[in-house]
Amino acid sequence: MSFDHRPPVDPTPGTDRARGSRNRAVAIGVSALVVAGLLGFGSYTLLERSEASERTGDSTAQDAKQPGQERPAPADGPIAGEKTWDAKELTRNHVTTDVTYPMEPPVGGDHNPAWLNCDGVVYEKAVPNVNAVHALEHGAVWVTYNGKAADADVRKLASRVESTPYSLMSPYEGQAGTIMLTAWGKQVTVDGADDGRVAQFFAQYVQGAQTPEPGAPCTGGVDG
Repeated sequence: MSFDHRPPVDPTPGTDRARGSRNRAVAIGVSALVVAGLLGFGSYTLLERSEASERTGDSTAQDAKQPGQERPAPADGPIAGEKTWDAKELTRNHVTTDVTYPMEPPVGGDHNPAWLNCDGVVYEKAVPNVNAVHALEHGAVWVTYNGKAADADVRKLASRVESTPYSLMSPYEGQAGTIMLTAWGKQVTVDGADDGRVAQFFAQYVQGAQTPEPGAPCTGGVDG
């Protein structure tokens, strides 16, 4: 019988060394991923801040380029120079005779049973007050102008009226202002077609809260 006198070999240390190497590799890989993620997030954050700063700078620069430009008045805000009449004082009787109104153009009062067609209609000649007032009762805005109005303003206003239901336009030689806008109980004189109050007046009073008969028709009436 022979005996092997070589010392026994313990496989454990080698295995532990391999396992340790793998663990270190995994740890290094995970650390690298974490670092890369942090770097990427930091870059994204810096980029976002940079772009936000550029947007703010652009806005400020744009404002600086136009220091004298005024912001348009809100559509529901007060209209400079507007005159208002007490709705309770504006009678609404139907009459078949002519009516003498205390203001020109009239802003309300007794009127003819037939309303003036006001579905974006531009009249080239003067129209009867008594029919136009009935259109105001239905929520229309009436644009009027006298002989001093510039042709360009007349054309621009006519274009606005033609594209706006519940509005009408006509010449009116007896009025004090060159261009005037009228609704039931409301009136303002404007400087021209580009006056910001034109858009304000339309926004507030075309079928606005002042309308005595909201929803009443602007068609099926008379054409002056």
